Amino acid sequence: MSKPSSTVISRRTAVGFSLAAAGAAVASPAVAQSQPALKWRMVTSYPKSLDTLDGGCRLVAKIVSDLTDGQFQIEVFPAGELVPALGVVDAVQNGTVEMGHSASYYYVGKEPALAFDTCLPFGLNARQHIAWMTHGGGAALVQEVFSSYNIRVFPCGNTGAQMAGWFRKEIKTVDDFKGLKFRTGGLAGQVLAKLGVVTQQIGAAEIYPALERGTIDAAEWVGPRDDEKLGLQKVAQYYYAPGWAEGCRTESLGQASRQLQGRYRGCDSDGQFVDAGEVRPRQSDGVETVGRGGRAGARLLQGYPQRRIRCRRTDLCRTERAEPALQEDLRLMGCLSPRGVAVVPRQ
Repeated sequence: MSKPSSTVISRRTAVGFSLAAAGAAVASPAVAQSQPALKWRMVTSYPKSLDTLDGGCRLVAKIVSDLTDGQFQIEVFPAGELVPALGVVDAVQNGTVEMGHSASYYYVGKEPALAFDTCLPFGLNARQHIAWMTHGGGAALVQEVFSSYNIRVFPCGNTGAQMAGWFRKEIKTVDDFKGLKFRTGGLAGQVLAKLGVVTQQIGAAEIYPALERGTIDAAEWVGPRDDEKLGLQKVAQYYYAPGWAEGCRTESLGQASRQLQGRYRGCDSDGQFVDAGEVRPRQSDGVETVGRGGRAGARLLQGYPQRRIRCRRTDLCRTERAEPALQEDLRLMGCLSPRGVAVVPRQ
């Protein structure tokens, strides 16, 4: 997300914002040198420990600098350094910073329609969402919503389908949801509230301490790789798959100046595919290690409260042990290694 000094612009938020600039069109040095040097600050909704999301933001900054021969410099500030994780839109809209990277569904309290920019419960998968944004008029509709915030946005990558979340207690029946304190984002909270769940939306860095203290009973973030980076397997025992709340998750990158619009437009669509291509193999690696090293003994569970997939400490559960629907969902989110789903209960 970004806000220019003199041009009213709006923001289009989509999952994968962090890698938006990866495919930007290359401008000639003569054009770049004819433009004034810009130094902007990008605030994000992610901690620095997340090499996929935070790392993608830094890749954006590097590529924009390379494409402009250093005439456009972006300094990335992780969540909490300048603004809170969920304060990115306000910071950009108010002119506190020039640009930001976030997921639009964090801000459904401002406008529920912002969820369409990121994902909907039981909604589109990553490929469908990209198609809708780029060829189905989705980007223009999202831009209309963000115009009222004086922010311009670009879709910038896609994390793909996500996991259902980490739970301190096993969910055996629908009644187990009653009174459950669950961290989630977007419109999923409204769905879960129908089951008696008390939902909270907090930043990534706050999830681990909240689970550890019992402030929340369960949480979903992204997938095995990112969840492991946050250490969630150390404070929650039960890990459910697949997710239903986020068939994809699109992040957003804001526009810089009118002179640089073309370069951003050239990078946003490629950025979505770069993000998906990098995140999915990492999530697959993460599912093989996410069960190790916690105090509770993490277990990957299949749905709520369907048949559990189990295996010994050193084994990998073969894909044929999983039901076909789960196999397909895990393949789509990149969480099946060639050998199968890794589930490593601790002794």
